[in-house]
This record gives sequence, structure tokens and C-alpha cells, in this order.
Amino acid sequence: MCGIAGRIMQGVGAVGRDLVDLMDAQEHRGADSTGFAIYGPPRDVGYVLRGIGFSKMQMDADLADFTNILRDNGSDLLSEPKIVQDANKHYCFRMEIKDPNDLAAWIADADELTDRIEIQSCGRSLEIIKDMGGSAEVADKHGVHDMQGTHGLGHARLATESSVLPNASHPFWARPFSDVAIVHNGQITDYYTWRDKLERRGYRFLTENDSELIAVWVSDQIKAGLSMEQALRKSISSIDGVFTYMIANTEGVGFAKDRFAMKPLVVIDQNGDLAMATEEQAVRRVFSNECDVINHDGPSLTGLWGVNNRSIAA
Repeated sequence: MCGIAGRIMQGVGAVGRDLVDLMDAQEHRGADSTGFAIYGPPRDVGYVLRGIGFSKMQMDADLADFTNILRDNGSDLLSEPKIVQDANKHYCFRMEIKDPNDLAAWIADADELTDRIEIQSCGRSLEIIKDMGGSAEVADKHGVHDMQGTHGLGHARLATESSVLPNASHPFWARPFSDVAIVHNGQITDYYTWRDKLERRGYRFLTENDSELIAVWVSDQIKAGLSMEQALRKSISSIDGVFTYMIANTEGVGFAKDRFAMKPLVVIDQNGDLAMATEEQAVRRVFSNECDVINHDGPSLTGLWGVNNRSIAA
């Protein structure tokens, strides 16, 4: 029942605002939590982190331990963390850091604190913002309306099999690959089989959500030498389930649908200015003028769109 959305601008623009509109239109598909993956102008050096801490009472001590791990890995804070908290027990944070000596090694060390603090995204460009509540509530709390970027993803979640906490919500970061995020509607039926295979190869999963697995699976295929389009096509025959997912990196957004194509995806493409969503009424929030809608409802479909008005394949 979840709703997904994507947006590609023709340059740097109000991608946060448009994703909020896309998800507000689909809030009826799941208001347990809402999330956004925003791709802003990329940094030449350093990373931006988004994360969650699980105890406001221990926040100072936990962030101090987290910072010490950064320094042990040759990194440090570039600015003081920005903290967002409310009546919930958890808090959210944003911080900018120097390049660690080894990104994957630092993430592995930082993940030893995941019972207290968890990185939800790491990227030169990517920022994942997700929290409990509907689109407007999450956007107001975290300032999503004002976020500028070239492209991004959104998700409205109806929790069916795992926790409602923000760390179990979408979008998911493809840990430990920087700047890769995914949103997913459906269910992976061979989840535990693939999770076991990937864990044996050194990957770590922090939730029981099957969407987290897809992000890592696709990234691992690309690491092994496949292109994004090849990895998307391979997922249809390799992963069992009913699914439509969109995956993004700094270059653009791709999607894949299983062979039965049970989960819808509609797209408006106006010369490289794109909006994608589960429902047509959502994309028409962004493009209110008269225009054609592409209904990707065939079996075993994949597509890939690039930023900067470049259609890679679709």
C-alpha cells in the first residue's frame, strides 16, 4: 500500500518542495512515516551525514563517542551538528565531516554504535530525511520545503512487517555506498536468502526491512562491474517478489518492476523535467498543465533517467 515518488529537475531547484507535494498527495497510502532523499549540489570533498539517535537523555555522550570514532578514522566535524528533536524519545541530526581515511572502514566502526546512534545517509550530495508522520509534518519538522537540489525520492509508508521507527522507514541508504538511496513498494519473498548471501560478503543490515536489501544488492552488482541499467534488469530475474522500486545516485534515478508489474508507476517527462509516483494524481500536483502521463504498467520493466536534462534510457 506504500506510495513512492521521484523528481528530476532541469537544474538545481526546489526539489524538496516538489517531493513534499508528491508525498502529500499519497499520504493515504501510508502515514506511519514519510521520507525524502534529496540530492543537492555535490561537494568536492567531505560528506554530509543524516542520522538518528535513540535516546535524548544520552545525546551528548553518544555524539561525543561518534565524533571520537570519526577522529580515529582520520576525519572530524566540519561544523557543529544540527539537532532536531521533539516529544519523541529519539532525535535526528545532520552533520558535515571531512573525508575519512577509508569510508567503508569508518562506517563499519561507526556502526558499532547502532544501538545508540545510526547513520541514515552519507554522501557528497545525498541527504535522507525520514521520520514518523505524514508529509507535511515531517517536512515542517526537518525543513524539507526549502531544500534545493537536482533530483530526489519520496516515500509514504504503511508499516506491515517491521518497526515504525524512523530508521525502519524509507528511503534507505545503500550502506556503505555513498550517495545511493532507494524507495520501494512491494515485498521481497526471498529476502532472508539474499540477506544471508550479502552478509557473508561483509555487508551489514540494520533493519528487517526488505527494501534495505534491494539498495545494497543493486550497489553490489554495480561494484562487480555491471552498469546501473544492467543491475536493474538483472534484479527482475534474480530477486523474487512483487515490487516496484526506484533507486537514485548522483547521476539520476532508475526504476525496476517485477515480471507481474503489480505495483504501479506513472511518469510525466517534459523534456527531461520529470515527476514519478505511484499515483497519477500525485504527479499532476507538480505538472498541473495539460500533458501526457506515461503509465509504466508492463511486465519486467526497467528505466533510467539522468540529471541535467539527460535521458539515459527509459
